[in-house]
Amino acid sequence: MTRRGLGFCSVLALVVSLLFVSPQGGRPTKVQAQGSMPDAAALLAAVNNSKEWLIYGHDYTNDRYSGLDQISTSNVSQLAPRWIFQTGIVASFETTPVVSNGVMYITTAYNHLFALNARTGKQIWRYDHKLGGAEIYCCGPVNRGVGLGYGTVYMATLNAQLVALDAATGKVKWTKQVADPTLGYAMTIAPLVYKNIVIVGTSGAEYGVRGFLQAFDATTGAAMWRFYVIPDKGWEGKWATTTPEGDPLHRDIAAEKAAFAKYKDAWKRGGGSTWVTPAADPDLNLIYFGVGNPSPDLDGAVRPGDNLYTESIVAVNAANGQLAWYYQEVPHDVWDLDQTSPPLLFNANVNGQTIPAVGAAGKTGWFYILDRRTGKRILRSEEFVRHENLFAQPTAQGVRMLPGANGGAEWSPSSYSPQTNDVYVAALEQPMTYAVHNAPYAKGKLWLGSAFTGIAGEKQYGTFTAIDVTTGKVAWQKKVDQPMMGGSLATAGGLVFTGEGNGAFDAFDAKTGELLWQFQAGAGVNAAPMAFELDGQEYVAVAAGGNFQLSYPYGDALIVFGLPKR
Repeated sequence: MTRRGLGFCSVLALVVSLLFVSPQGGRPTKVQAQGSMPDAAALLAAVNNSKEWLIYGHDYTNDRYSGLDQISTSNVSQLAPRWIFQTGIVASFETTPVVSNGVMYITTAYNHLFALNARTGKQIWRYDHKLGGAEIYCCGPVNRGVGLGYGTVYMATLNAQLVALDAATGKVKWTKQVADPTLGYAMTIAPLVYKNIVIVGTSGAEYGVRGFLQAFDATTGAAMWRFYVIPDKGWEGKWATTTPEGDPLHRDIAAEKAAFAKYKDAWKRGGGSTWVTPAADPDLNLIYFGVGNPSPDLDGAVRPGDNLYTESIVAVNAANGQLAWYYQEVPHDVWDLDQTSPPLLFNANVNGQTIPAVGAAGKTGWFYILDRRTGKRILRSEEFVRHENLFAQPTAQGVRMLPGANGGAEWSPSSYSPQTNDVYVAALEQPMTYAVHNAPYAKGKLWLGSAFTGIAGEKQYGTFTAIDVTTGKVAWQKKVDQPMMGGSLATAGGLVFTGEGNGAFDAFDAKTGELLWQFQAGAGVNAAPMAFELDGQEYVAVAAGGNFQLSYPYGDALIVFGLPKR
């Protein structure tokens, strides 16, 4: 039976049962984080460590699945806040907390980082990164979390730096300038710590940069390798007339080929952003990540060709950054249909055989499942948002299309449950009008060559969808009042958690889709939740602070939920 959780105002009235904590000061406090940080072996074993959440996506699979089952379908109706930490930073709040040895680490917009006592929410230390004030970045001043390892907390910044902090004190160990922020480079990604390296990716495709993924030595910060998501040779690809699945792209290939000589150096400003943390397969030693739109965004006339490796799922060798394979979902994209939602790993059953797979939800409105050894497509799911006038070429007058430029699935991470064999995708239904125009490149300025706008009077809403990874069929789907952005968490308790822009934090039965519990957080829940265990108690944590892109209500609360103490 569906039960509505206590509203935010009601909970305030029950203040005796809650611990509210506010941030302290600007410098690290004298209290230090106690205990050891994960080393390479602990990070590799994170997939079997249900008590902690050591990596942005829980472990290297990026599947956002917690093996904890204390909170279950039978008792989730009793879930209530156990403590709330208010950061004081009222802006887009998209972090996923990580927890190691009783300490929680969170980030906020504008690159503030907090270490908290995971039992009480009390601040241990705080680091405020210095931004110059002239940073150039798209889509809000967000940060999605940290990387942990080797006694160090790693944060990527809006001014394109990688900062390594002492995990016990918050003091800076080293800082590396990854790219030039005056060109439009920024980083919102939670770094991936893997086998003694730290991996980050750049954003900035909206400003005419050449994106890349880069690895640094986890101890010294020395640059190890860099993979450019825009190759200097061959980025024109095969001049595809359709998607890999056969959907017509309505391209004028003859005109593109005729223009190629004139624009043969377009790769130098070809775009490609990596917004969210990659997955990794330690056995294959491959890193899997998504690549966003080419540049300029909607004007394909000045970048003829397929524009590799934009709008792709890409695998590179973790040892040297060399390309292993790529799968381009939309060649020569002119609709901003990035592959922003991070890939996740699971095993797929194909004709009775178990195949190591990688999957990702696309802005296109499909979930893609590939053999993670080769990049060969296993299947593309049924649509999880409607398709209308799909891949219609933008015109000067404007063309309507669904999905719009936000998707499909935006950056929101999906989750996977081995109990149900389903992935859970938060998505948007926002029809948009695409109009194209030619615009010259200007350093540090938006370079879209286009406009995409919502359509007055058209209903926009969100979908939360369970997709069977064996068949690709939709197992169940829920529609919500507003487009969804934030992500999900699946647990061994038979639950899947996700948030809404109106402040609702929801728990669904992972098998049936029945809404079992809902809490009103007072601000947009537009971050991916996580779970951890301390002292025999399971907790679920989520940031409630709204979203810049969709103008959802801002707040500053990190809320930790638990069952009543036994």
